[in-house]
Amino acid sequence: MGDIMRNDTIQARELLISGQHTCVLCKHSKVLTDNRRGVKPLLDLLEQDLTGFSAADKVVGKAAALLYRLIGIAELYAGVISEPAIRVLEAGGISVFYDIKVPAIRNRTNTGFCPMETAVWETEDPALAPTILRSTLEQLTK
Repeated sequence: MGDIMRNDTIQARELLISGQHTCVLCKHSKVLTDNRRGVKPLLDLLEQDLTGFSAADKVVGKAAALLYRLIGIAELYAGVISEPAIRVLEAGGISVFYDIKVPAIRNRTNTGFCPMETAVWETEDPALAPTILRSTLEQLTK
C-alpha cells in the first residue's frame, strides 16, 4: 500500500465516489470513465496505451488486477479489493489504496466466488488473463 496518493488517483477516486462510474482512469487532464460492472471495461481498454494512468474502481479482484497490470497503470484506488489482487498489483510495482480488503471477491448473488476471480485463481501471469477471461465471459453468456 502506498503512502501518499497521487493527484491523478485522488481525482479518479473522487469521480468514482461521486457515484456515476464503476471505473475511472486519470492522467493529468485526460479522464476515462465507464459505468459497466465487471472486467469488460478493462478488456476493452487493453488496446489503448494507458501507461502511467491512475485508476479508481469499485471492486477489484485478481482478474481486474491482472488486467490493470497489462494496461500499465501506476496507481490504483479500490473500494473493495481482494488479497490476491493486492499481491498481483504490488508484484507489478503498482501502488494500491483501498477501503475494504477481502480474501476473495464474491459473486453478485453472494453464493460463491466471482467467476472471473475463480477463472484466474491459478495464474500469476497477466498475459494469460485476457484469453482466460474472454473465454469465461463467453461461457457465462451461453
